[in-house]
Amino acid sequence: MSIKQLHHLLPGESAKIISFHTDLTLQSRLVEMGILPGVEIRLMKKGPFKGPIEIKVRGYEVALRYKDAMQINVS
Repeated sequence: MSIKQLHHLLPGESAKIISFHTDLTLQSRLVEMGILPGVEIRLMKKGPFKGPIEIKVRGYEVALRYKDAMQINVS
């Protein structure tokens, strides 16, 4: 099991969220969207030039900023 950041996934890949390494403001925003450690996610799309990253979590799709996706560790 290797740990990497969310933005390293390829479209169609699934992973489990392990942890965040960011401030409490972003952590609470992610938790409100249902993005928490232990949850399975799937990367759907990546925007060009470090644009938004679209993930599917708990049956719905969410777009995250690239810099926010860099703060999420997955395995």
